[in-house]
Amino acid sequence: METDEDLLARSTREPEAFELLVVRHSAALHGYLARRAPGVADDLLAEVWLQAFAGRGTYDVARGTARTWLFGVARNVLAAHWRRREQDGRALPGGEESSDPWLAVDQRLDAAAVAPLIRETLAELPHVERELLLLVAWEQLTPSEAAAVVGIPAGTARSRLHRARTRLRTALGPARPLPLTGDFA
Repeated sequence: METDEDLLARSTREPEAFELLVVRHSAALHGYLARRAPGVADDLLAEVWLQAFAGRGTYDVARGTARTWLFGVARNVLAAHWRRREQDGRALPGGEESSDPWLAVDQRLDAAAVAPLIRETLAELPHVERELLLLVAWEQLTPSEAAAVVGIPAGTARSRLHRARTRLRTALGPARPLPLTGDFA
């Protein structure tokens, strides 16, 4: 069986050899693109193959495998897509991210890992402290606004909010930052 590298090299002389690379790698490349830009993965995959075919003569075996090279082409196509979208200021179809979503994935995984501990700690907080914390973290209210919602003075709210944050930080330990949004400084 001919290797990907051999096919890529041969495709510079015999363009039809490139077709087998498409067959071998389309599913993996489509998966890569679909996880990052689900609404346009098919179009991006077509662009990947166009660019890979056009640039097949630039492939250098010393820089890695053909598969690695193809994923590099896919990454460049995806980055160009995100740049175009941001420059155009267009709304993205299907909830597509405007930049690399992997940072958000890491944050969601970190949050999911500590979610049971957070729920347990929140359940142990006095009701007013829990409500203040959630109003500030989830609803993005200021401590003064949260104080007004629960009907206590702003100074009292800040004190209780500080106590709640401290208990939550202690429960999570020093190695785990708070994965919640809002004013947790």
